[in-house]
Amino acid sequence: MQTGTIRILTRLGRTALLACALLAAVPTPADARRKAKAAKLYTATGEASYYADKFNGRTTASGEKFSNSKLTAAHRTLPFGTMVRVTYLKTGKSVTVRINDRGPQKKSRIIDLSRKAADQIGMTRDGVGQVRVEQIK
Repeated sequence: MQTGTIRILTRLGRTALLACALLAAVPTPADARRKAKAAKLYTATGEASYYADKFNGRTTASGEKFSNSKLTAAHRTLPFGTMVRVTYLKTGKSVTVRINDRGPQKKSRIIDLSRKAADQIGMTRDGVGQVRVEQIK
């Protein structure tokens, strides 16, 4: 081949390589759906309660010992270790807790809080109350 032909083929190769790279960078509809789903964090509003002192020292579903003096909570579906903000709608106060157990056992409730978490939002006197739960990224 002649030098001019090699230059043209080299340029065509670079152009083709650049076009492939650009096409690979364009998101597909499936990528967009996956990204949107990942961006949706859990939020719910419903009734909350807190653990009785008799559960102190018992093993949680995650395998750690429960302590009413830690900022933890039980949730039916969120993965262990998930951080959520719980806002008591009556007081407007919020607390951040880590999910480390499964529950609540009562179907009408969406989350069980440790006593410390319930104290911080002013829910211990009421025992149960309406809360908003928001997963923190």
